[in-house]
Amino acid sequence: MQGSGWGMVRALSRDSSVAQRKLAPGTARRVMSYARPYKSQIGVFLALVILDSALVVAVPLLLGEIVDKGVIPKHSDVVVRLALVIAALAVLDGVLTLVQRWYSSRIGEGLIFDLRTQVFNHVLRQPIAFFTRAQTGALVSRLNNDVIGAQQAFTSTLSGVVSNVVSLVFIVTAMATKSWPLTLAALALLPFFLVPARVMGRRLAGLSHEAMGLNAELGTRMTERFNVAGALLVKLFGQPRIEDEQYAERAGRVRDVGVKIALSRTVFFVALSLVASLATALVYGVGGVMAVNDTLTVGALLALAALLGRLYGPLTALSNVRVDVMTALVSFERVFEVLDLEPLVQEAAKPVVLQQRPVSVEFDGVGFRYPSADDVSLASLETVDSGDRRAGESVLHDVTFSVPPGQLVALVGPSGAGKTTITSLVARLYDPTVGQVRLGGVDLREASLASVHDIVGVVTQDAHLFHDTIRANLAYAKPEATQEEMVSVLEAAQVWDLVSGLPEGLDTVVGDRGHRLSGGEKQRLAIARLLLKGPGLVVLDEATAHLDSESELAVQRALDTALSGRTALVIAHRLSTVRGADQILVMAAGRIVERGKHHELLAQGGLYADLYNTQFASDAQRDEAGVI
Repeated sequence: MQGSGWGMVRALSRDSSVAQRKLAPGTARRVMSYARPYKSQIGVFLALVILDSALVVAVPLLLGEIVDKGVIPKHSDVVVRLALVIAALAVLDGVLTLVQRWYSSRIGEGLIFDLRTQVFNHVLRQPIAFFTRAQTGALVSRLNNDVIGAQQAFTSTLSGVVSNVVSLVFIVTAMATKSWPLTLAALALLPFFLVPARVMGRRLAGLSHEAMGLNAELGTRMTERFNVAGALLVKLFGQPRIEDEQYAERAGRVRDVGVKIALSRTVFFVALSLVASLATALVYGVGGVMAVNDTLTVGALLALAALLGRLYGPLTALSNVRVDVMTALVSFERVFEVLDLEPLVQEAAKPVVLQQRPVSVEFDGVGFRYPSADDVSLASLETVDSGDRRAGESVLHDVTFSVPPGQLVALVGPSGAGKTTITSLVARLYDPTVGQVRLGGVDLREASLASVHDIVGVVTQDAHLFHDTIRANLAYAKPEATQEEMVSVLEAAQVWDLVSGLPEGLDTVVGDRGHRLSGGEKQRLAIARLLLKGPGLVVLDEATAHLDSESELAVQRALDTALSGRTALVIAHRLSTVRGADQILVMAAGRIVERGKHHELLAQGGLYADLYNTQFASDAQRDEAGVI
């Protein structure tokens, strides 16, 4: 009884409130569509489950036959024959269990693969706004916990329902054929088991829910403190004693809840054992008297006692079947919630492939407003719901300009003027609300996404590197790149001397977000990655911001190589970049308010001249003095 007892503890401690949840229309039908590729395997699996469930009653009945027809009449040949049958059934049961497990794993793991790959591919196609709002941990949970919960609908839940129903029918039928009065008496004790179990199950569900929340808090706290940025913040500003105390306080709450759960489970198991013992005593007491009076055989009595031990498990599991089914369906619904969030940027029906060459850039009457939260995100994936789900205000207004192939255009202006939004539209991270963005004369909405990604290369002010080797980070731009190509672009990016001097060279691991490298080194590696990609259009979003003078000089030399022969759109931060531009676009409040070359804009005495005097004058003085 112990194994089945703990199984019933887990079943009854499930959150029963899920059974009252309203599912979205069509959820069940949609779930069944995922079963179609596995329908033949599911059919065989269920047949095996039914056959295995039938064996539940076979052994107790055979034990009774051994006693009645072999032991009592002293027929040793009958005893041996039936014992061999029981042994053969045990072997058959083992084989059936292995084959069931094989089919179960094939169905379950196949379904997990289908859902995981579908969700992963779908999430990667969401706009950047989706990732800025969604909590990473919640996304990972959808990809792991909810996918596994959905998988259980076709394995443990389905097999559990079928096997329990079949087992219950066979057990009750077999018991009734032996003695229907004792069968009714055993069933009459069921409420004395289920009612306390329900009460204890609700308590366990509440405690388990609390434990999950507390453990999630601990996990979040460790994730924040154990990544490089978090650990650095703790080192610089944290109080170790306070950190220890706060962690210990949360861990203590987890410990206390764990003790309560363990005690509650023990109380439940003791109560379960007590009811089972009373039922057994009833069968042996009443059945024993019947056997003494020759109204029941000894073998039938033993068979009834054995069958009784297998009766309460299926009954308890079936009493909670709605919760199990709904839990699996809710997991499916949470996965569907992500899959139903359509990406804002869609591939055209017949996309145009852009040619890999220096291309022209054209903005024609472009206006843009950032989408609402409901368009790009799910409230259930956000740690804190601000309640503001409306679309943002317009950030670009009637922006029109063109960049001929091979020219460099700089974007300057105060913070919030719309410069980064323009670069996001060029890379097609978003589509304009009105107007057109064209590369090489092709509206980006008509261009294939793959060719846009191939032709546009972006370097931001905070270059991101994966926690992997330098080789792997470079190969992300061109997986088939040779070592000679990598060395060539590293030399062009002014960083080969650094890489070649490292103990592992290209196979050096850069650390989380490249934290083992300086800011200038990361930027030069990012430029090398861009050079390996070889885009026709380079977009620089303040790529030299926040660098010291020495790093800026090295990065600027690398950028000169990267920009050579390519069309470039640059958010200007340093004076050297602005002065060398073929055209400067001055932005304010989402509009282009001035345009021209450096000396022309200075002569106008407008916003650019003000920016020059306030932001660039000191740089110009140092430049003229020969100080870098």
